[in-house]
Amino acid sequence: MRTRSGERELQLKSDIARLEERSEQIPKLETQLQEREKRLQKLQKQITELKSDNAQLTSSIEGEQRHHKQQLEDLEVARKKMVGEFENIANRVIDEKGKRFDENNRKGMDEILKPVREQLKDFRTRVDEIHHSDVKERASLKEHLNQLQQLNQEMNREAKNLTRALKGDNKAQGNWGELILERVLEQSGLRKGVEYETQGSYRDSENKLLRPDVIVHLPEGKDIIVDSKVSLVDYSRYVEAEDETQQNAALADLVKSVRTHISDLSSKDYTDLKGVRSLDFVLMFMPIETAFVAAFQSDEKLFSDAFEKKIVVVTPTTLLATLRTIENIWRYERQNQNAIKIADKASAVYDKLRGFVDDFEKIGTQLTTVQGSYDAALNKLTSGRGNLIKQAGDFVELGVKVKKELPKSITELSD
Repeated sequence: MRTRSGERELQLKSDIARLEERSEQIPKLETQLQEREKRLQKLQKQITELKSDNAQLTSSIEGEQRHHKQQLEDLEVARKKMVGEFENIANRVIDEKGKRFDENNRKGMDEILKPVREQLKDFRTRVDEIHHSDVKERASLKEHLNQLQQLNQEMNREAKNLTRALKGDNKAQGNWGELILERVLEQSGLRKGVEYETQGSYRDSENKLLRPDVIVHLPEGKDIIVDSKVSLVDYSRYVEAEDETQQNAALADLVKSVRTHISDLSSKDYTDLKGVRSLDFVLMFMPIETAFVAAFQSDEKLFSDAFEKKIVVVTPTTLLATLRTIENIWRYERQNQNAIKIADKASAVYDKLRGFVDDFEKIGTQLTTVQGSYDAALNKLTSGRGNLIKQAGDFVELGVKVKKELPKSITELSD
């Protein structure tokens, strides 16, 4: 029994170590995210690379899902094995000692076993909940990926429809960009007020008040800041240009506007806000995908110049892919925490069972001792020529009056 207990404790520690190893991979994922953004330097290949990244992301998620499913199966096998061993131990002990218990003792045994049964039931319920959650989230992931293309097309249409209404009104343009950013966040699966915050007020190192559009939280207390910037007027002129000369002039103004946004955002030093543990770069969100492509195709140094200023320019498509990656990191972080809780629960159940078996064996030993004492006392009472029962019977035969005779079951033993 002690050998099996040690092996099981080693197995549980090994499982917990593997879960901790998984959580240590989060910084690597952050590094991979930064490397992925660098690939945007070749803007001509941006669309092709995005599809490739999307396929890699899907493959990675599916791999993680398979791994998590295997973990659930392993936990279920361990649970069934533990239940089976418990039943075998309990049945064997009860068979050995059960003949010495009356009905009241059996009821008492049920009361002892009840907490263990309840903990085993809670353990199985938790495993079932995690499995159900995993199936549900896989279906949700497929739906979100399908919405990616629809969201991009819809925002491009809205950009064209709103161009005239927003021309000349920078405040309205900013509000529109923030609205598009909010919709991308809603599509990402992240929870507002939990995994991300909007329109918060923070002080920088010089005590200057700043209001970043969005702060996205990462595990281990890290944050990513996202700020929306719109160059709608210049892009509208570029799209509506009637000849190449007008188009080139508008495109140059568009690139200049984007560079201005990058410089303004870099000057705010969002990475040094009090109460925010930001990564060493900020995401600048351009809500119009085609404006992003036009500007960065026109100026190939635009991306690298922005990156030197610790600014990474993203669009609805690339931002949604990034946020979905973060959402999956959070989801697996929560699942890892749940797995650790399940392992702790299993350890507690096993320790409870081990303590019960130890107590049960002590009861058996005590019953054996009591049985021996009972047999010895009974022999003194009923065995031998001068046993007490025989002598008491002789008194009655000699005429001693008694109120109640000794039980026949005892007197027969002395005959």
